[in-house]
Order: sequence, then C-alpha cells, then structure tokens
Amino acid sequence: MRLAVVGVGGTGGYFGGLLARAGREVTFIARGETLTVLRTRGLTVKSKVEGPFTVAVHATDTPSEVGPVDLVLFCVKAYDTTEVANMIRPLVGADTVILSVQNGIDNEERIAEVVGQGLVIGGVAGVSAQKEAPGVISVTQEPGWIRFGDLTGGTDARTERLLEVLQGAGFNTELRSDMPVHLWTKFVFICAFSGVTSLTQRPIGEILQYPETAEFYRLVMEETAAVGRAQGVAIPDDCVEGWIRMSGEINPGAYGSMYYDLASGRRLELDSLNGCVVRLGQEVGVATPFNFAVNAALKPYEDGERQSFA
Repeated sequence: MRLAVVGVGGTGGYFGGLLARAGREVTFIARGETLTVLRTRGLTVKSKVEGPFTVAVHATDTPSEVGPVDLVLFCVKAYDTTEVANMIRPLVGADTVILSVQNGIDNEERIAEVVGQGLVIGGVAGVSAQKEAPGVISVTQEPGWIRFGDLTGGTDARTERLLEVLQGAGFNTELRSDMPVHLWTKFVFICAFSGVTSLTQRPIGEILQYPETAEFYRLVMEETAAVGRAQGVAIPDDCVEGWIRMSGEINPGAYGSMYYDLASGRRLELDSLNGCVVRLGQEVGVATPFNFAVNAALKPYEDGERQSFA
C-alpha cells in the first residue's frame, strides 16, 4: 500500500515517521524549510518509547509527482482543510482512502466536498507531539494511537485492510464500528484539553490541582457533550467522567496542541473547537458559557502569524 502523509507537524510527523521506519512506502507532502530538511536530513522523531530516531524519507511539495496513492493520512490544521484538500487532488484515485486525524468534527465533510463522497473515513489520534523544528518532532506523551472507521458506521474490506497496514508500526491502532460517536467523544475531550490549557497557559496537572480550574475543565466537557447529544449523537453517559480519569493519568506537564500554537504566535484552531461548540449550541438551544469564555478570551490571538500547514 502506498501512503501519503499531508502535514508534517506533531501528528503527521510522529505517525508518518513510525510508518516510514517500519518500512511502509510513505511520501510526505511538505513545503518550505520542512521540505528541505526532510530531503536532506530526513525526519527525526524524539520518541520516549521508541527512542530518538531519524529516518530517510521521500518528500515533495508537488502531489502530481506522486500520483494516486492507497491512503492519505490527512494531518493539517483544521483551518487549512479545504485549501489542502484541493491541493492533494492528484493523490486521489477511485480507490484512495483519506483518513483525517484532525481536531474538530466537520473536517471529513469538508474534505469530501472537494475530493468526492465515499473516499473519506474518520479518525481520532492520541499523542502529545510538537514540531520542535522543521523535520524534528518532539514527543512528550506516548504511546500514540489512532482509532478510525467508516463515517456511516460498521466496518468493511477497505478499513480492515487499512488496519493491517497501520498495525505493527509502533503505535496502537483500533478499527471502530461506531466512528461518528467516537469523533464526538474525542471532540468533548480536545475542546477542554486544548481550550483550557491554552486559556490558562498551564499544563493539565496544574489545572486539575485547583478545584476552580478543575471544575471549569469539567464544565467545558459537559456542555460540549450536551451539544453533541442535542445533535442526536449517542455520546456515552460516562464520557466526561472517563476523560477526567484519563486526564489525571497522563503526563501532568502535557498541554493541548493549541497551547503550543498560541505560545509560538501561530494561528489557532479555535473556530473548529470551542467556537464550533458555541455555534452548534446556539443552533440546538444549548447554553455554552464555558466554551464561550474560552473562545472569547482567545479570540484576539486566533489569527496569530500565519504559518504554512507543514
């Protein structure tokens, strides 16, 4: 199976790097200095579990040089989704599968509007990794995982084949038959984790240490879950409690990815996270004061200093 990784930030660099090291045929789509580094020095992943490694990779900024592939691992920031979906059209053939592992709940729909219905499947990824420098990925929380599945539910031959390809590369992989629910379940977590660590500019361990910030963190999740249920999504009753427990078990120094963008002056995924909750809440009549607070406080920083997706 021929793979293409689009977006060589923390997520794409980590999973793509492990896939390349495991011998999969991977092409990285990148730009600028990242492309130069990948071509001349390879991709470096500073993994705590696998150990630091550098792997020689094939990289290009011209998807037409690659042609149709079997799998596109779509890892760009949510605000770049439509632009990059148009850019990668040469990678997409009749049998191509596009696996989005982005923050947010509507990226798959936006990709499908460009490349066609039926080619995009949903996915959620778990890893705390950041682009330390072009072509260098620093990992703070492992092992990583990807859970994916058809957006209509169930499993089929193409998703089962994809599971075989992703397994054994150094991260956990799970094929889900309830992917629409799972996308929203992860959305509940990431709106709180990224939103509150960005708002407070403190790691999760400190947020949970103080009753006031711990309660704020919980309430962001509870109202996000309430919006999802009002949308007709069968979010489990124990969703929030499960994420609270998990939050207490991860690296206490961990931040959400949006915090790193904020700290570096980059554009924020705010509109696809807390801003999205506010909009959807208004549509279904669910109050979202805590997501509104996160969105309002971070709004002046949303545009940052525009950076390339890679």
